Amino acid sequence: MKISGFKPVLFQDLRNYNKEKFTADIMAGIIVGIVALPLAIAFGIASGVTPEKGIITAIVAGFAISLFGGSKVQIGGPTGAFIVIIYGIIQEYGLEGLAIATIMAGAFLVLLGVFRLGTIIRFIPYPIVVGFTSGIALTIFTTQIKDLLGLQMDEVPADFISKWVAYVKNIGTTDLWTAAVGIVSIIIIALTPKVSKKVPGSLVAIVVMTLLCLLLESQFGISVDTIGDRFKISSELPAAEMPAMNWEAVKGLVQPAITIAVLGAIESLLSATVADGVTGQRHNSNQELIGQGIANILTPMFGGIPATGAIARTMTNINNGGKTPISGIIHAAVLLLIFLFLMPYAQYIPMSCLAGVLVIVSYNMSGWRTLREMANNPKSDVVVLWLTFTLTVVFDLTIAIEVGIILACFMFMKRMTETTHVSVLTDEIEANAESDFEVHNEENLVIPDGVEVYEIDGPFFFGIANKFDDVMASMSDKPKVRIIRMRRIPFIDSTGIHNLRNLISMSHKEDIKIILSGVNDDVRKMLERNGFNELVGKRFICPNINVALEVASEEVNKK
Repeated sequence: MKISGFKPVLFQDLRNYNKEKFTADIMAGIIVGIVALPLAIAFGIASGVTPEKGIITAIVAGFAISLFGGSKVQIGGPTGAFIVIIYGIIQEYGLEGLAIATIMAGAFLVLLGVFRLGTIIRFIPYPIVVGFTSGIALTIFTTQIKDLLGLQMDEVPADFISKWVAYVKNIGTTDLWTAAVGIVSIIIIALTPKVSKKVPGSLVAIVVMTLLCLLLESQFGISVDTIGDRFKISSELPAAEMPAMNWEAVKGLVQPAITIAVLGAIESLLSATVADGVTGQRHNSNQELIGQGIANILTPMFGGIPATGAIARTMTNINNGGKTPISGIIHAAVLLLIFLFLMPYAQYIPMSCLAGVLVIVSYNMSGWRTLREMANNPKSDVVVLWLTFTLTVVFDLTIAIEVGIILACFMFMKRMTETTHVSVLTDEIEANAESDFEVHNEENLVIPDGVEVYEIDGPFFFGIANKFDDVMASMSDKPKVRIIRMRRIPFIDSTGIHNLRNLISMSHKEDIKIILSGVNDDVRKMLERNGFNELVGKRFICPNINVALEVASEEVNKK
């Protein structure tokens, strides 16, 4: 296995850096930093931590991902996809458990990048990605109903169905002013892009609704629940501190860490791929995973939460002229300045406004257009998609990904089995352009009496073992020679080798000769390594069907 070198894109870009690029990066970085601010606060609160932890994550992870990553324009930080996972880990293992799991996930990501396994993530089927992304979106939306409507509930149930039952039971406790703030926030965020694409709708909604709520309270005595009512806001940057790690804690957090690593890898590489499609550039997937891993190792030391590449912020960076990772570093610097000097003002932000921000985030994540389009795809893909979606919503992401991948593998094997055909010829072989005839002519090749020709079209793997046996069993008479035509077998696996060996042994016991015809170089080498030259005999491994029929005729005449 090859080891990937440490080659951050930033170091390469600095060789040809100039004033024009720097100017573009500054403007893009400032705008992305402003866009990231409300999202970082919202994601932090929704994940079950304090608002400042969300911003710290955006600062530390955003800086590290840009510094060490493999994409020119990737912007990293907390994302909506992690909300459900983080919340669940905190509930079960606490904040320290989350920190340990995140560091472990970071180490896994670094190892994936170092051993050049970045491309493996791409093998996760698209229906699974769509399924769990849409499932996470629905889960995020569900978690925001209480704050959006101002429901008077002591506790919100953990599971999806119980949540909605509780919401319905408590719908009569809706605070109309809180609900109005939340709904108006959603409208503002949705309409802002139609007025200006450069100004983030979430920031507009937060500023407008915060000022409105302050006015309502000061002039009319109408109060709406704010961040300050829930959290004590701090603008102090915490000192780096390594969580206490022991073997028992590490062992118990392996599964959550793997979940964080897999999701982080998928989302970051997906974001980088989308960015490549827009910019026409190409990211280094292995270096990107190393950068993501370093970010997730560093962030928990400052009290942060898991981070990954953020598609929306990355696109904002591109659309505003970001050229190099310097824009991502500037975005982190902007957030740091806001954190140090403006963080106390965050206490006045209405909770229902933040809920509105996350409702829009969940809507954008849902991919409802993709869900609609995929309804016309093969039924197996649709089944995998909706099963992954349902399991994500009802149970959790880990189970959804595991079951989805297993089911997708079975579906793939079934399709592969269907693509491999086994046929038998006893009279003649048609001449055509695809034939492996030694001399091409218009005449068909006659199959001698006592000879059967079996044609295998497709991979010879464990999935077709029964198919081959069934075809042979359907033949009433035993031939003197069996020719197995292998010209269209691209590869053979261990089960295929085992079955072929059994077929040859059984045929020899019945005094039936086996001839292998048209074996390609790769398959032939595999057969030679497994002793088929001795088992069959070199004479009976023929380069084409002409030679195979000649050898077969000779064997028939001997008998």
